[in-house]
Amino acid sequence: MQATEPTDPSAPGSVTASARPTLEIENLKTHFLLRRGILRAVDGFSCSLNAGETLGIVGESGCGKSMTALSVLRLVPSPPGEIVGGAIRFEGRDLLALSETEMRKIRGNNISMIFQEPMTSLNPVVTIGRQISETISLHQGLRTREALHKTVEMLRLVRISEPERRLSEYPHQMSGGMRQRVMIAMALSCNPQVLLADEPTTALDVTIQAQILALMAELQERLGTAIVLITHDMGVIAEHADRVAVMYAGRKVEEAPVEEIFANPMHPYTQGLLQSIPRLDLSRAQDGGRRRLSEIAGTVPPLDRLPSGCTFSPRCAFATDICRKEYPPLESKSPGHHATCWHSDKVRSINP
Repeated sequence: MQATEPTDPSAPGSVTASARPTLEIENLKTHFLLRRGILRAVDGFSCSLNAGETLGIVGESGCGKSMTALSVLRLVPSPPGEIVGGAIRFEGRDLLALSETEMRKIRGNNISMIFQEPMTSLNPVVTIGRQISETISLHQGLRTREALHKTVEMLRLVRISEPERRLSEYPHQMSGGMRQRVMIAMALSCNPQVLLADEPTTALDVTIQAQILALMAELQERLGTAIVLITHDMGVIAEHADRVAVMYAGRKVEEAPVEEIFANPMHPYTQGLLQSIPRLDLSRAQDGGRRRLSEIAGTVPPLDRLPSGCTFSPRCAFATDICRKEYPPLESKSPGHHATCWHSDKVRSINP
């Protein structure tokens, strides 16, 4: 049974006449048509994002987080990928209805993306200065000298030292943290209304991670940018997100304000993610030995061979016959808190 979305005005993804979200995704379906069958990378995902807000999207690798972001920018590799259903509205305009020419004006200008690995996103044979300045020239119509001047300003904004000298450097001449800052500078160079940050701190050491995330928060406050923060790190979510959407096997299984998610998870998958976070107060067992971290048994199922019923049921300690037969609808469990689980009451009752 297909998960149903809430229709009340307070539900995630709903729109009122007085406050239209900057970005609204409704029942998005992105599938890959393969010889072995249909791979449902994103299967009915909905959410909304307001100006100046940070929405965290979390889940294991293969849950559809990155493909959701690529779908927003219509960068799904085709073939074999295709957006087969749903709507993506930016300030009320359905991006899926725009021509490719119209979409190019949106990409990198109104909606920007920080990709997971800057070394594969930056052109290795083009200087940093040229890559950023060309983006600015394309979208803002500035002349070469003006675009280079703004490039220097953006590099200084993301705290890259000696920005004038960096204009002539290539990506391989910079560290991972510096390349990530360049990606952020490029993504924010046109003052986008929406920033899609796909694992922006992957492979960076802890100190650089903190600096990058603090920088994004500072720039958000300064520019009023709405941010979609995609990560598997619940610690990052706790520090920087306002609301959280939890994805599993291409679908949203829970959404709530960040404090509510951590205090009162309603889906066993969310609970498993939270229990796998290292905690100092639980680091030792009762006998004084080192306590083993909790883990979620099994792995995410192949998206072209999903189990019947709830896709999490093979890994779930709460699963019953109804879980294996019918996919639970996305229901309101408390104000602003929605989850897809037949046994949310049981899950809630054992929360620490």
